[in-house]
Amino acid sequence: MNVFESIAIAFDAVRVQKLRSALTLLSIGIGVFAIIASTSITSTLQQAVNGQLADLGENSLLIQRTPSIQFGTNWAKMRRRKNITYDQAKQFRDRMTTTKLITISNTSGGFTIKSGQESTNPTVSLIGIDDLYFTVNATAISEGRSVIESEVILAKNVVILGQDVVNTLFDGTSPLDRTVTIRNQEYTVIGVLEAKGGVIGESQDNRVLVPITVFNKYYTSEWDASVDISVKAESKFQLEATQDEAIGVMRSLRNVKPWEENNFELDRNDALSGQFSGFSTALLGVSWISGLGALVAAGIGIMNMMLVSVKERTREIGIRKALGARKGWIVRQFLIESITLCQLGGLTGMIGGLGTSWGLTQILRVNNMPSLAYVMPWGTVIFSIVICTIIGIGFGLYPAWRAANLDPIEALRYE
Repeated sequence: MNVFESIAIAFDAVRVQKLRSALTLLSIGIGVFAIIASTSITSTLQQAVNGQLADLGENSLLIQRTPSIQFGTNWAKMRRRKNITYDQAKQFRDRMTTTKLITISNTSGGFTIKSGQESTNPTVSLIGIDDLYFTVNATAISEGRSVIESEVILAKNVVILGQDVVNTLFDGTSPLDRTVTIRNQEYTVIGVLEAKGGVIGESQDNRVLVPITVFNKYYTSEWDASVDISVKAESKFQLEATQDEAIGVMRSLRNVKPWEENNFELDRNDALSGQFSGFSTALLGVSWISGLGALVAAGIGIMNMMLVSVKERTREIGIRKALGARKGWIVRQFLIESITLCQLGGLTGMIGGLGTSWGLTQILRVNNMPSLAYVMPWGTVIFSIVICTIIGIGFGLYPAWRAANLDPIEALRYE
């Protein structure tokens, strides 16, 4: 009996014993689902955190109304915080003494950019910036220039385009001094952002930048009225002093009493990374323990199915041994069947886990995380295939050994 015949017999066993097979394969699927979904989701969120930390730059702080990524039960409380207004941010910048490298920005998603007959998909992120944005953040211009102070003060309609927008609208030609339209407002292109590339098909260049005063004038709604403040210390030795002063100035501007906690969020690279690392480790630990436990339970179910299969096919095994079948051939046949059953359940879990994590990524992108890119957990997928094979061999070995050691005469007499 060849490998393909053994696989076909495994599928027949699933078809004949539908309920028993479904429950066993479901256990395998749940285990693989937990492992793959948790790994993919945490990897995707880690990529988003790393991207934000890279944009934040070295020796920098980011002040926002709510955390960049919020977990836990405090979400509703965070959402009730008052906005950090543009006027508050300007006062903050004026009051700071340890550094003057302070930029104010805001971001919103879902924009369509047009030029002539060409237009982008409605997925472009629009960012309002000031003249210090590129000095503070780890972002660069490849062509043209940034906005200048007078353009921010006078709310001039100028724009800096991401590389994806340039490719879509101008087909490789220079966009400088040409005109684009954003929601019925015309802008003169003054610069092009340096390309950052994509992650698993998700581009980081699908964005455009305008003066923040223009952003506030035309594109601010109730949900994105709160601005972000990026602060860069003069050096790493000044970072702690800059952070302490920034907290004090913000508490004063937002009338926070001495006994009250901050009603804003201040993120540092190391603090944000450590906070997320603790969460992701806990999530992965629980999910992997649960998943591996489900796989072990499924392995016991696989063993039970194979023992029943050996009993039902006792006479067949006796005939094969009487005709000269070796023990190794019979062991191989039953092991292939066991592995096939495990891989079938594992495939179901992989599809469910990958689909769920991908869907969650799309939901998060729509809800104020437009730059979030899905991360395919190739290592975990390979691990799942390997662990399902190991379980198939480990829990199929005893039934295979039992079948191979049946006495052919007794087996032929079995009814």
